[in-house]
Amino acid sequence: MMERRMDTALLVLLMGHLAAALEVPLDLLEELPQPPTITQQSPKDYIIDPRENIVIHCDAKGKPHPSFSWTRNGTHFDIDEDVNVVMRPHSGTLVVDISREKADHYEGVYQCTARNKHGTAVSHNIVIRQSRSPLWSKERIKQIVVQEGVSLVLPCRPPAGLPPPIIFWMDNNFQRLPQSSRVSQSLNGDLYFSNVLREDSRNDYICYARFPHTQTIQQKQPITVKVLNLEAINDTMAAFYNETDLFSEDPVDERKPTFLIPSGSSSSHTVLRGQVLEMECIAEGLPTPEISWIKLSGDLPTQRMSYLYYQKNLRIVNVSASDAGDYRCSAKNMLGSVHHTIHVSVKASPYWIGGAPRNLVLAPGENGVLTCRASGTPKPSITWAMNGIPIANSPKDLSRKVEEDTIIFTDIQMGSSAVYQCNVSNDHGYLMANAFVNVLSEPPRVLTPANKVYQVIKNHRARIDCAFFGSPIPKITWFKDSRSSTLDGDPYIQHDNGTLEIHTAQARNSGKYTCAARNMLGIYENHVYLEVKEPTRILKQPEYKVVQRGRSVVFECKVKHDPTLVPTMTWLKDDGELPDDERLIVDSDSLTITDVTESDGGVYTCIMNTTLDHDSASAELTVVEATPTPAVVYERPDPPTDLELTDQKKRSVQLTWTPGDEHNSPIQKFLIQYDDSLHHRGHWHNLTEVPGTRTTAHLKLSPYVHYTFRVLALNAMGFSRPSFPSRMFKTEAAAPDENPKDVEGFGTEHDNLVISWKPLTGLQSNGPGLRYRVMWRQKAVESDWTTVTVSNNSRFVVSGTPTFVPYELKVQAVNDHGVGPEPAIARGYSGEDLPVAAPENVQVVVLNSTLAEVHWDPVPHKLIRGHLKGYKVYYWKERSLHKHNPYHMEKLILMFSGNHSHGMVPGLHPFSVYSFNVRVYNGKGEGPVSPTQQFDTPEGVPGAPTSLIVTNSNLDTLTLEWSPPHDRKGRITGYTLKYQPVNNSNELGPVEELALLANETSVTLPNLKYSTRYKFYLNAKTVRGAGPAISQEAVTIVDEAVASRQVDIATQGWFIGLMCAIALLILILLIICFIQRNKGGKYPVKEKEDAHTDPEFQPMKEDDCTFGEYSDNEDHKPLKGSRTPSNGTVKRDDSDDSLVDYGEGGDGQFNEDGSFIGQYSGKSGSRDTAEGHESSEAPSPINTMNSLNSFV
Repeated sequence: MMERRMDTALLVLLMGHLAAALEVPLDLLEELPQPPTITQQSPKDYIIDPRENIVIHCDAKGKPHPSFSWTRNGTHFDIDEDVNVVMRPHSGTLVVDISREKADHYEGVYQCTARNKHGTAVSHNIVIRQSRSPLWSKERIKQIVVQEGVSLVLPCRPPAGLPPPIIFWMDNNFQRLPQSSRVSQSLNGDLYFSNVLREDSRNDYICYARFPHTQTIQQKQPITVKVLNLEAINDTMAAFYNETDLFSEDPVDERKPTFLIPSGSSSSHTVLRGQVLEMECIAEGLPTPEISWIKLSGDLPTQRMSYLYYQKNLRIVNVSASDAGDYRCSAKNMLGSVHHTIHVSVKASPYWIGGAPRNLVLAPGENGVLTCRASGTPKPSITWAMNGIPIANSPKDLSRKVEEDTIIFTDIQMGSSAVYQCNVSNDHGYLMANAFVNVLSEPPRVLTPANKVYQVIKNHRARIDCAFFGSPIPKITWFKDSRSSTLDGDPYIQHDNGTLEIHTAQARNSGKYTCAARNMLGIYENHVYLEVKEPTRILKQPEYKVVQRGRSVVFECKVKHDPTLVPTMTWLKDDGELPDDERLIVDSDSLTITDVTESDGGVYTCIMNTTLDHDSASAELTVVEATPTPAVVYERPDPPTDLELTDQKKRSVQLTWTPGDEHNSPIQKFLIQYDDSLHHRGHWHNLTEVPGTRTTAHLKLSPYVHYTFRVLALNAMGFSRPSFPSRMFKTEAAAPDENPKDVEGFGTEHDNLVISWKPLTGLQSNGPGLRYRVMWRQKAVESDWTTVTVSNNSRFVVSGTPTFVPYELKVQAVNDHGVGPEPAIARGYSGEDLPVAAPENVQVVVLNSTLAEVHWDPVPHKLIRGHLKGYKVYYWKERSLHKHNPYHMEKLILMFSGNHSHGMVPGLHPFSVYSFNVRVYNGKGEGPVSPTQQFDTPEGVPGAPTSLIVTNSNLDTLTLEWSPPHDRKGRITGYTLKYQPVNNSNELGPVEELALLANETSVTLPNLKYSTRYKFYLNAKTVRGAGPAISQEAVTIVDEAVASRQVDIATQGWFIGLMCAIALLILILLIICFIQRNKGGKYPVKEKEDAHTDPEFQPMKEDDCTFGEYSDNEDHKPLKGSRTPSNGTVKRDDSDDSLVDYGEGGDGQFNEDGSFIGQYSGKSGSRDTAEGHESSEAPSPINTMNSLNSFV
């Protein structure tokens, strides 16, 4: 037994290695033979809409492309004999036309088979059933009369549908009936009252059944409930029964709770793993009892549970075995409590452990294992089939051995390719999966294009590709030019994927390279070329310039580059493009600026680009004013001279020099540079800086370097040119002083560990023969360090490691003169693999019509098998719950980085059905998918109606027409129309409101005022409320008969004569008043009053000689377009005269010795409204004339 386990373990290890090696390139996959694989199939329980054609999906891939056949109820389904059934081209999908045959004729169990010469794959059983939404059975419902305080149950008893309907209670206005802890709906749809109140009386308790598949709603006959107190019942019944007191007992007393459902003290409930457990307890009592829940055998799963219907319903999603046990619900009020115990048993239909069986690709003579690992309650049975035939009846294969849930292949040979079916079943369901074994014998192929040319700059890293494929796995060998020897040592590094790397390319590495891929079936050679190019370097850099305005300036930029590369010179000014100015002349190696201005000042940069590299240099231009008198010239200093090396030691030397001319600007500092001719000849590096007052420096040096020094001086104008180099100073070699940095450990495959580091530079090597001692050990296991030594490399691959295991790492530098210091320990992980578990206990809480919250239990770390990156929620809209909206199948992804256990899903569309699942992902990729779940978003508030127009405008009626909202977000339950008049001041009148039915799209409004402007507001409603309104304005038609009676009196002759007479009388009156005032006498008003006494008109008072009122209406000029009033008055024109116009002070008063102090007061005119425009009434000229006559 132990020996067999060891053999099995060895086979699994071999298969893990084989799976990593035999990766078939995507571009070759279509060329290789492959057994069929089912890629799409309809669900096991497929409920169809009887109004639409039936589409049964079955698609598969394979090489050659598979053919398809079907069985129906276990027997062959001959599609050619049924004219209503068509199979789609290049697919196994069936389309059934139900226009000539009822849908229920095609109910049954279907199974699809896809086959080619390499095997046969089968789908799971697809049970086709048509959805049903039967009508409510007719019944005569009597009025229910109950005494206040008693309990009541209103039965719903909906018709049985497929799938079962969704039950809800509403009134005649399609508004949901309010529910509370006293009134609630049970799981079977009945409406329970713990105790009834007088306000529960109504005649429209209506139970609705919504069948989601066909989007139909059936309605039960309304139930009338009348709740009476004791006195009301006696008074009502006494009139019919000779004053008899029918309810002589006392009123209903307060009472302790009792359960309406469930009955008894205990009950039991069975639920399947992964499904939803719903338990309910509804109690009656007075006062209304409160419901609470506990789990007697443990804690409630707070992350997966929720309370519904005011805690009367306990709901647990994604049930697991831990949810089994005893639950107790309690009902309690002030008079007592009652308890009920529910025993929950959790069973499980089969489910995969570690995923379904995976396809297996083997080379001839290889070993492999197919595993079908599943569990369930009760324990499921496992059966195998090959190409759709039970494996016991399949042809014998000596390389195949079946052991329960495993098939072991040993020394497999060509011709053993097949598709294996694994069926796992128990009393509660089954799982069925296809997995093929594909035996490939393929000669080597090199996928890298032939004769490809690789170009690289000298001293840079070069990589030459050799992508390959073959079965068995080919071995890769590289040759150069004459093929005298293989390239497997310094300076070449060969990677597992076939790539050849040269860490530091030199000119001698140029040439023709041959990649040879070899296995037992043959050899394949591919030739590529490497060209090592000289680097691009700027030999003469542009220099700092100070130039007078109006002069010219030239910046030089001389460059050296590889002659086979095409250079491109680019000039920049202040890191931007050069100005578009003809004064700027760009040559091949210079930039000339003529007639320099102040705006030309700045930093100029020359950039030399080739296809492989580039180099750049900058210089500044300073523009100064031209002065007739000589000015002090400030220039950069001359370079230092006379460099001398003294006090020479192993790792230090003394450098002295003589400063050059400062050119009227003091030297600020000296910069010392060095060139290492041993490791990097021709490249100058900054070593140190010293103040400008010093001319010597003590230099600390590194071992094994050939130093040459130079010095640059810096003043306010910039750096000098470099000094001439010093003589060479060679330091002795030594052991390394430091170890590589940035040591990391990671995996590129699930069974390897890649140790990488930042290699030391030539300056850091301290001596010849630089190499690295790489050490590692598994962190959690007591073990010794494993050590290897590598050279000319910055990484090492450890193979055969466990998946995602922590390691301790060390990398130590070594050269021919010794080892470096003890290295620090770094930590890393071996390669990741895909997670093997999906998040459990996935549930969703719909927060509103556009937002939901998804919860899940985090996947245990050991099942993630890598660095946890986060979780992904895939969700998509299955369909809208409204028939006017189309289907949407676009998948969306929300990513939650880190160890999250919940996340918000925003932007949902109201009144829709969504599906979602959750998966964990690490650095390798995504894990298995959690079971797909669905949720419904509630209805939302609708959008505004699409349009609102006014038609058929009459004297007192208007007709409004509208279109429903484009975005309904639910079922439109009606419309609300509000309207109000608007006067000429844009003031709004009283609002009228009109409720309209959902199916109406027009309405005629009677009894409106003629010639009046109205404003209308129309909005749509759903059960969630009213949406935004669309507004419109309209005017009723003016009464033409009234308008025809209006006369423009301004054109009448009598009116013109009258106005002339009035003007003349006013002039005479004013002349008399001024004469009397100049004489100082008093105006004989009293005498005039005696001569012309008018009891109805008193033009002035005896004391102050004031006029009576006169209105000029200047403040009430009519709006443009106003009509003439029908009473014969005319509007006052802007040229009308006023008595005030003749007064000196504007108030019409004389001084004290004058008898006349005229006062004019404004009098507001009346306003009429006509077609939205104002009109103002001017004072009547007849009245004005009468007043003047009385005065005179």
